[in-house]
Amino acid sequence: MVVVVVVFVEEVVVVLVVVVVLVIVVVVEVVVVVVVVVVVVVVVVVIVVVVVVVVVVVVVVVVVVVVVVVIVVVVVVVVVVVVVVVVVVVVVVVVVVVEVVIVVIIIILIIIIIEVVVEVIVLVVLVVEVVVVEVEGVLVVYVMVEEVLIIVSREDVVLVVDLVVVIVEMVDIVVLVLVLVVVVVVVVVEVVVGSAAVVVVVVVVVVVVVVVVVVVVVVVVVVVVVGEVVVVVVIAVVVVVVVVVVVVVIVVVLVVKVVVVVVVVVVVVVVVVVVVVVVVVVVVVVVVVVVQVVVVVVVVVVVVVVVVVEVVEVVVVVAVVVVVVVVVVV
Repeated sequence: MVVVVVVFVEEVVVVLVVVVVLVIVVVVEVVVVVVVVVVVVVVVVVIVVVVVVVVVVVVVVVVVVVVVVVIVVVVVVVVVVVVVVVVVVVVVVVVVVVEVVIVVIIIILIIIIIEVVVEVIVLVVLVVEVVVVEVEGVLVVYVMVEEVLIIVSREDVVLVVDLVVVIVEMVDIVVLVLVLVVVVVVVVVEVVVGSAAVVVVVVVVVVVVVVVVVVVVVVVVVVVVVGEVVVVVVIAVVVVVVVVVVVVVIVVVLVVKVVVVVVVVVVVVVVVVVVVVVVVVVVVVVVVVVVQVVVVVVVVVVVVVVVVVEVVEVVVVVAVVVVVVVVVVV
């Protein structure tokens, strides 16, 4: 009996030891599996966080780059448009100023020509020649009018000369006033109306009125004083021809100036439109490309994250299965 009991006790001890060992092994394996799973999960979380952060950073950088590019392009377009508009304005102003100056100069030349003609007519008609000769202490005045020698007193000569001077001065005053009026009218019309045709009409009207008045006055004076109108008619015809030629020149110059201004403005506008269209197209292309790049980067990052997560899941499952199999086998 003693031997049987001892053997039984030994067997029980062995079984207990085996059980304890098995329990320890199972516990250790379970702990190892848990640790592995925790580590894998932490790694996956870290990877996911890193990927998300990278994606966010990439998206932000891309958006910032797109915004900067758009701003730069817009600023460039604005600067170009402003420069072009300023150039157009300067060109138009210069052309208008040149046009006004040309018109004023031509009008002044017309009026000066008329003034000279009028003064010549007055001098030719009223007084051809005045000669004062002292004979035996007495002043004898010879006045040649229409080839007729007339001897008059000193007082008469003074009256005649004064009359000529007064007429010439009156012509000068009228011409000065007319120049000022025409200059003011031309400038006002150019600034307010801005039409070269109106300026031409004003110039033509003024010149025609002046020519008609001069011709009428000279013809009346000659008919009353001399009775001869041939010289005056010839001079008047010359004046009219000169004035008509000058007016034609004015019209041609103004038309050329207007055509030049229109061509310049059209060219500048076309250039501005082309530049703006090109810049807008470039901006659109850049934005589209950048957005496509961002989309591709995001898709790649997401796919990588998904693949990593799937691999981690597979690894965890395999680890668990291995632990279970080992436990079962043991």
